Amino acid sequence: MLSAHADAARTLTVHSRFDTRSPDFEDRLPAWLPLSAVTDAAERLAGQIVRTPLLHAASLGRELWLKAEVFQATGAFKERGALNRLLRLTAPERAGGVVAMSAGNHAQGVALHAARLGVKATIVMPVTAPRCKVERTAELGAEVVLFGATVGEAKGKALELATERRLTFLHPYDDPDVIAGQGTVGLELLADRPDVETVVVPVGGGGLLAGVAAAVKAQRPHVRVVGVRLARRGGPTLADGINVHALGKLPQLIVDTLVDRVVEVEEGEIAAAMRALHGSFGVVAEGAGAAAVAAVLSGRLGRTGRTVAVLSGRNVDGDTLARTLAA
Repeated sequence: MLSAHADAARTLTVHSRFDTRSPDFEDRLPAWLPLSAVTDAAERLAGQIVRTPLLHAASLGRELWLKAEVFQATGAFKERGALNRLLRLTAPERAGGVVAMSAGNHAQGVALHAARLGVKATIVMPVTAPRCKVERTAELGAEVVLFGATVGEAKGKALELATERRLTFLHPYDDPDVIAGQGTVGLELLADRPDVETVVVPVGGGGLLAGVAAAVKAQRPHVRVVGVRLARRGGPTLADGINVHALGKLPQLIVDTLVDRVVEVEEGEIAAAMRALHGSFGVVAEGAGAAAVAAVLSGRLGRTGRTVAVLSGRNVDGDTLARTLAA
């Protein structure tokens, strides 16, 4: 059974222990992402997102815990960064509206919170985006534009619309406010498991990994931070959320400085992790969401001690999930 260190419905609360830091490592953070940017984001988001639980996954590993971002309202961590960026808009930017490109989870985060804040949102999604993510984004009130086969192609269309309609472009990972918002995941997992030795994070564009690495290393410099990428990027995959050819420029700066290691996982390992999560205790994870667990279960990380794997999202089409679980 899973044991929760925090109730899934409990909203994010800023604890004084978030301010415990290492001056040496904090000096290694870039000027655009001091630890204060992440703690300020935590204060800004308090009460507006789910303070997700840390679940002990003893059936998968005696010293394995899962940071369960699958319990966010949109089913993924992305709404942290999206909301932090939206809350930082100027009054004219709010009035003018926003545009973003996304394979799905950033889209839903922007759509949900833009609607709540009264900001008009347009989301460009590739035609290959999972149906459930496209439908949910529209249901949340955003105008959805399907364009291109990849997120990169969707980005070009989003920038075109930003110019034509005078919209503010919200990048899903190459943005300081977005990265700071994702870093609140790191603050929470340290608060719940201060003796963690290794943190494992899925990597697409790198916003989550960059934010978590900054938050963790500034406070616990000896904790190992490991990123997990998709080995075969560009084609059809279960892990659409991390099917990104290259990290963003800003996340890459953090990864080069603070991340201990980046490993790659194969499609079969991701599918096996999805089955293990569902079979062991009924947790649904999309391919990208299960990537960190895939790296742990594959054994490619070696001995990691007390480990937190970020379970980053649950949004997978029902037929895809059924086929994966039946394999």
